[in-house]
Amino acid sequence: MTDSSAAATDPRITVVIVSFNTREILRECLVTVARESNGLAVETFVVDNVSSDGSPEMVERDFPWVQLRRSDVNLGFAAANNAAFREAKGSYIVLLNSDAFLKPGSLRRAVARMDQTPRCGLAGARLVGRNSEWQPSARMFPSVLNDFLMLSGLAARFPGSRFFGRMDRTWADPGTEAVVDWVPGAFTIVRKEALDRVGLFDERFFLHSEEVDLCQRIKAAGYQVWYWSDISVVHLGGESSKTVKDLNMSKSGAQLTLWRARSSMLYYRKHHGAKASVSYRMERIWHAIRAWKYRGRIDAAGLRKRGESKLIVACLEQAWRETRGGRISPPRPW
Repeated sequence: MTDSSAAATDPRITVVIVSFNTREILRECLVTVARESNGLAVETFVVDNVSSDGSPEMVERDFPWVQLRRSDVNLGFAAANNAAFREAKGSYIVLLNSDAFLKPGSLRRAVARMDQTPRCGLAGARLVGRNSEWQPSARMFPSVLNDFLMLSGLAARFPGSRFFGRMDRTWADPGTEAVVDWVPGAFTIVRKEALDRVGLFDERFFLHSEEVDLCQRIKAAGYQVWYWSDISVVHLGGESSKTVKDLNMSKSGAQLTLWRARSSMLYYRKHHGAKASVSYRMERIWHAIRAWKYRGRIDAAGLRKRGESKLIVACLEQAWRETRGGRISPPRPW
C-alpha cells in the first residue's frame, strides 16, 4: 500500500493512469501500483475518459487511495494526462497505461535512476508482453526515410541492420541502456522540472504521436531521453483501442487508422514543415500501388491486403483534408 500520509503532504512520485473501458485490466494495473508504491511517497491519479464499463466505480470502491478524475467527454490521451499533470505534486511523474503492469522493484529503480541522472528529462522501461516477449521500447524520431523503411518492410526484413532496423532499434541489445530519441508512453517517468520548462502534452494530438512530440521538445531543451533496460514493465497493448465501436467507416479499425493518420500529419507539420506533404504522398502512393498489386487476387489473403490498403488510402485522404495538411486539429473528441 502507498505511504498515504507522506503522499498526502509531500509526494515524491505522481503516477498518472488514463482509463477508457479497461476495468479489469485497470484493476490489475492498480494492484501493481499499490505493491510497488510500498514505502514510497506516491500519489496516484486515474483520469477516466467516460468509461461505460464501470471502471470509475471500481476505482472508487476498491482503490480509495486513488485520486479519481472523471471527464465529461473523451479527452484523448494527451489532454487526459494533462488534467492530472496540472495537479501533480511529485518531483517525478510516471505515466502508466491501464494495460501496463509494474514488475517488482520497477518504480523504486526508476526513481533511483532519475536521481542518478540529472540530465535525464524523461525515461522509459523495457516493455514486454505477458510471456516476456520483447516489444519495441526505444525508437528514433519519425522521418521520411525512417517511415519508408518501415512501410516498405525493409526494417522487418533486416532487423539486425543498424540502417534498416534504425526506427525501432531492432539491431540493439534490449539489455543495454541507451540515450534514445523517444520511448513509448506505456511507461515513462518524467522530471516535473522538465515538464514545467517545455510544457505539457500538446493537446492537438488526441491519440498517437503525443509522446514523440514531448520527447522532441524535451531533447530540444537540452535534456536527455533514456531507455533503461533494468526497469521492466509488462504491457498488453491496444486494450482501450479494442473497445472503440463507433467506427467512422465500415471496416474494423478504420477510426483508429484515421486517428493515427491525423496525428502523424500534425506531428510532421509541426516538426518537419513541408515534409508533411512528402510523408503523406509517400504512404498514400505506397498503399495505392499495394491495392493495385492485389487487384486480381481472389484468395482471402489477397482480398484482405487489397481491402486494407484501400482503407488506409481513404483514411489518409480524409485525414489530410480534415487537418488541412497537418495545420489544424479536428475538434475533440475525434
